[in-house]
Amino acid sequence: MRNDTERKDLKFYLNLHYPITIHSDPDGGYVAEIEELPGCMTQAETIDEAFKAIEDARQVWINGTYEMGQDIPLPRDMEEYSGKFMVRIPRSLHRNLIRAAKREGVSLNQYVTSLLAAGVQGAVVKEKMPATLSKG
Repeated sequence: MRNDTERKDLKFYLNLHYPITIHSDPDGGYVAEIEELPGCMTQAETIDEAFKAIEDARQVWINGTYEMGQDIPLPRDMEEYSGKFMVRIPRSLHRNLIRAAKREGVSLNQYVTSLLAAGVQGAVVKEKMPATLSKG
């Protein structure tokens, strides 16, 4: 068990909503899986059957894992983050970041946060662009 979190009762875990991924199987039918629950996957002939089958698989996975006293991961959107992380960078980059932050009139923390946010947003736009272009 995780030392930093208290174990909840089984009903709590069974009521969690996990993202489900469904894709077609080259041999026919569909494969459904829940990425947060390692090995929790199933196969079915139709998408509707895949949704029903993955729900059964999720319940079996959670029940079995709970009975074994193992950790049950929370869905992605429920994970909590501190908002802090440490990264080591070259001194020259540190100096350049501080100079750029001063030019912008913001703290180093604010400046780096804005750079990270812009980079992540750019990656999201880049990822979605081919799908958007293909619709046009």
